[in-house]
Amino acid sequence: MTTGSPTSRPRVALLDYGAGNLRSAQRALEHVGAEIEVTREPAVAVEADGLVVPGVGAFDACMKGLRAVNGPRIVGQRLAGSRPVLGICVGLQVMFERGAEHGVNASGMGQWPGSVDKLRANVLPHMGWNTVDVAPGSAMFAGIDPAERFYFVHSYGVQSWEMPVDEFIAAPKVSWSAHGESRFVAAVENGPLWATQFHPEKSGEAGLGLLENWVRTLR
Repeated sequence: MTTGSPTSRPRVALLDYGAGNLRSAQRALEHVGAEIEVTREPAVAVEADGLVVPGVGAFDACMKGLRAVNGPRIVGQRLAGSRPVLGICVGLQVMFERGAEHGVNASGMGQWPGSVDKLRANVLPHMGWNTVDVAPGSAMFAGIDPAERFYFVHSYGVQSWEMPVDEFIAAPKVSWSAHGESRFVAAVENGPLWATQFHPEKSGEAGLGLLENWVRTLR
């Protein structure tokens, strides 16, 4: 993996809203050439070259934390200006319209239509390494062996894709994985908004390759 030079390192804001594995994400992103600032400040998050929205825990709790730091507005402002955003784990889930977890129905950011629901599987959480059915033409997975496995930890996921087809707008690239009886969204590339259900920062060389692909889009 490349490490970049001090003059070429893109600035990435890692949004601290109380619900993310910040340290491992910071180390992984620094390893692939980004300069990281962990922040709760809207101005820093909006102005950085890239923004990472991590997420660990329940959908509703993450949304409450995001609202407390103006996360939905920050993400909306960045995307309105075509500024890159990367969501990780629950950071992917909150980009959808809603989530139902532990009997709580909560609204998400609504960047994509769809809901986050409990996986249909005898064993939960879905924890460990799994392959991904990568979308054709994916830039996120460029150069990564299709047989590679990524690290997942979750019991809920987006199990159907409801994005309407628009002939004037490029369709999002959606990659999938499966656990038990559920096929679920593993990753999405939609213009400046990328997101993964798995943890690239915990996925070894394959995960670092994916993060490097994202960081390269910031230069």
